[in-house]
Amino acid sequence: MTDPFDQPLSRDNTCSVKFDACKAVFGREDVIPVWIADMDFAAPEAITRALTDRAAHPAYGYTLFPDSLYQSIIDWFRERHGWDIQREWILMAPGVVPSLHAACMAYAAPGEGVIVQPPVYPPFFSSVRLSGRSVIENPLVCDDAGQYRMDLEHLEACAARPDAKLLMLCSPHNPVGRIWSEQELEAVLDIARRHDLVIISDEIHCDLTFADKPQHRMLAALAKPDDALITAIAPSKSFNIPGLGLSALVIPDKERRDAIKEVFDSMHLPQCNPFSIAGFEAGYRYGGPWLDDLMVYVQKNRDFVVATVNARMPGIQTRAPEGTYLMWLDCRDLGLDDAALKRFFVESAGVGMNPGISFGDQGSGFMRLNIGCPKAVLAEVLKRIESALPGNRGVNG
Repeated sequence: MTDPFDQPLSRDNTCSVKFDACKAVFGREDVIPVWIADMDFAAPEAITRALTDRAAHPAYGYTLFPDSLYQSIIDWFRERHGWDIQREWILMAPGVVPSLHAACMAYAAPGEGVIVQPPVYPPFFSSVRLSGRSVIENPLVCDDAGQYRMDLEHLEACAARPDAKLLMLCSPHNPVGRIWSEQELEAVLDIARRHDLVIISDEIHCDLTFADKPQHRMLAALAKPDDALITAIAPSKSFNIPGLGLSALVIPDKERRDAIKEVFDSMHLPQCNPFSIAGFEAGYRYGGPWLDDLMVYVQKNRDFVVATVNARMPGIQTRAPEGTYLMWLDCRDLGLDDAALKRFFVESAGVGMNPGISFGDQGSGFMRLNIGCPKAVLAEVLKRIESALPGNRGVNG
């Protein structure tokens, strides 16, 4: 029986950023796009059905957030993550990236510091800088085996700075794929308490974990009631619906909840989209079995990439991420600078990935590979890269 995730899904001419922007991003249209973090799989049927049912009613006016939407969040995180959320803690938001911007504006004054842990998702930097705040870098530490950890001693020093007001935590971490241990998360909470630091924890990848790796712990499930913590969540990565553009913030403290709400209100955000609401709720209500099957498939893709890269691609190494469908390729032994590295993958291999340097200086020499695609696509990506490596050009076609 054919695995449904093996089925090819053409996304050309759908206004897909991942596919239809290839020319603009990579300078050519014939690269295989394995970059931006959405998947090349059909969303769960329940979500498509919910959108179709909503479209059947031909009025698309201003829309309220229904009680059932909030309940779907509460039920999902209680059942999947052992985290009990109260209804009044939830603030709907127009996406996690806008929430990062809003958090900077709500919890740090212009010029004050926001701590980020590079290499990290690029909007962590841009949300700080574009809001007029100052980036404080607390780089992750990578050991010889390619495993990353937090530099907690340095984080303490960063948090002790009088201008440090906010920490942006990425959990699970994009791009390095770490699922932070309970001990690491407890240490982060302790540091924040000692230095009156607000934490916004981006946990948009929290559902994307593998059976053979540590399971994700929500930071809020470990927190005390009075901790200054904002948790950003969304079903967008879990069910491949990021284009619907709806997320939620869970903020137990009313004063902090009101502070970020004021920022959204000042920009007249969010304006509720009836389709976003329908897709969001359907994912959390009915998407669990699809997600479980997805992660079995993605784990096989992950293991295929690790085995192929480490055995057949001199100059490139990788390790299995603990979470997400993103892989971090260490290409430093190829001896190329970042501009040349991007040219190699685009021009020689015909593969479009995210350059590691876009995740901060600590990403120099790395590339981020999206494995959320049919295995046949991934096999062609790896074949192209292997064939383009020095000494292999012309091999394997």
